[in-house]
Amino acid sequence: MPAYKAPVEDMMFVLKDVLGAEQVFAEIPAYAEIDTDVVGTVLEEAGRFCAEILQPLNMSGDAEGCRLEDGVVRTPKGFAEAYAAFSDAGWGGLSASPDHGGQGLPRTVQILVDEMLSAANLSFGLFPGLTRGAYEAIEAHGDETLKALYLPKMIAGTWTGAMALTEGGAGSDLGLLKATAAPRGDGSYTVTGSKIFISSGDHDMAENVVHLVLARLPGAPAGTRGISLFLCPKFLPDPDGAPGARNAISVGALEHKMGIHAQPTCVMNYDGCQGWLVGEEHRGLVAMFTMMNAERLFVGVQGLGVADASYQTAATYARERLQGRATDGAGTAPIIAHPDVRRMLLSMLSFIEAGRVLSLFTALEMDKEKFHPDPEVRRVSGGLVALLTPVIKAALTDFGFEAAVLGQQVLGGHGYIREWGQEQFVRDARIAMIYEGTNGIQAQDLVVRKLPLDGGRPVRMFLGLIRETVEQAEGVAEAAALRVAVAEALAHLEPVTARLIDGDLAGLDERNAAATDYLRLFALVAFGWLWLRMTLTVVTMGENADAHARRKIAVGRFFAGRVLPQAGALARQIGAGNAPLMALAAGDF
Repeated sequence: MPAYKAPVEDMMFVLKDVLGAEQVFAEIPAYAEIDTDVVGTVLEEAGRFCAEILQPLNMSGDAEGCRLEDGVVRTPKGFAEAYAAFSDAGWGGLSASPDHGGQGLPRTVQILVDEMLSAANLSFGLFPGLTRGAYEAIEAHGDETLKALYLPKMIAGTWTGAMALTEGGAGSDLGLLKATAAPRGDGSYTVTGSKIFISSGDHDMAENVVHLVLARLPGAPAGTRGISLFLCPKFLPDPDGAPGARNAISVGALEHKMGIHAQPTCVMNYDGCQGWLVGEEHRGLVAMFTMMNAERLFVGVQGLGVADASYQTAATYARERLQGRATDGAGTAPIIAHPDVRRMLLSMLSFIEAGRVLSLFTALEMDKEKFHPDPEVRRVSGGLVALLTPVIKAALTDFGFEAAVLGQQVLGGHGYIREWGQEQFVRDARIAMIYEGTNGIQAQDLVVRKLPLDGGRPVRMFLGLIRETVEQAEGVAEAAALRVAVAEALAHLEPVTARLIDGDLAGLDERNAAATDYLRLFALVAFGWLWLRMTLTVVTMGENADAHARRKIAVGRFFAGRVLPQAGALARQIGAGNAPLMALAAGDF
């Protein structure tokens, strides 16, 4: 049976030793009193909750699934009780503002707890994850009345959140959506339309569900410039703020999915329901992107969490499963002795631990962007966050799915059946590559919008950080092979980046043709950079480095020799340009 233990030791190594988070917190007045001991205590408690309460519900929730009964979604056995315990312990308000009842901890800590939730029970983790995204959109764009009424309840977990974007005829192209909103004359609006693929759209775990719905006002401009955002609660609050009359919102159906069966993905009907404008008229996407960008980072971490859960199961199995002859001929060996099994496990581990550092690096930049007292620091951090958001979402879910498939493969036939949980990890991980904008769209966002951002300054700064680390590693024997590999990979990435920004690949068709390969190349070089940073950190620790830290050097060497060489092939693929993709006429497919 699968088991999960939160990797708190590795998380603290990254926070404290690799990224120096405590120093960053000291520069931010709101976080000045937070030290790594406090963070460690929070993570230990979160890990215990995930392992003891949420992980045991993962397989049973998948087997039972959600069901729609008399217009109400019922979640699997144990979920409502687990959510009550989660909310009572205050986990839903971990990073929320104390002004509305939150604990005000850094985004950096939230990201680590999100990883644990995703590893232990991906379906469950979506409920608080979506609620937090909705909370942040309302906090950033809602008026004071909406904030006062809704935010404390969402932070407390008594009300949850959902985002309603997609329609049957308007998927990622939101400019095509047809939902409408009309003023009622009392400051509210009548919202009408139908949405599909709405995660956490309805359930029985909280007393209200707060929908953020994109719709068009009368006379709105065509396309995305004419979209507004509306807050539509399942139950209309009464004068005391308690759930009152049922709003004209209903569940049309539950989607039948290959994975995340315990997460209700709904067809939602807004049948002239009452809603309130969030943000300005016709600027709904600006408000919604506050939620969408938060969710994209969250979804990236979902890929990371599922990969780690799969790795832990695979590593345990590989140590215990006896099969095949030992290399010394001394009888049957555990399969971890075989080189190909080690290749799979090391491939998983080399992604997971580098991906964790990348997500935390980005979270620290988010904390600086929002709270640092120096406006120039906020500006620079904002550029890095914008650059890395599509990378986090796409790369961590691409590699996360690949890792889950490897974990399944390690178990052989046992990976194909339910008892070990690996086939569920594969099914659950696959959705993360699709929702919150498919990974192809994330890649296009990176290449078309984020590389040229601010004249290319964010990407040049990021590549400069990599060069600095390569220079710092010169002469360090333990990092020699990794340093060479990162330098070679960077030598592929930098000229391709320049060509995409203002060179021969800067045309829109060429950029779109290069996008997916470029994002993977970018991510691999970023992972190599972070493995080099981890290696240098361990070397600096000297005799104080424990066994866990010293292991980083060996895994980094594996990444240098067996994974990072992909960079050269990706650069050549990008260089082939758009022509090979467009050579066939549409009718020839």
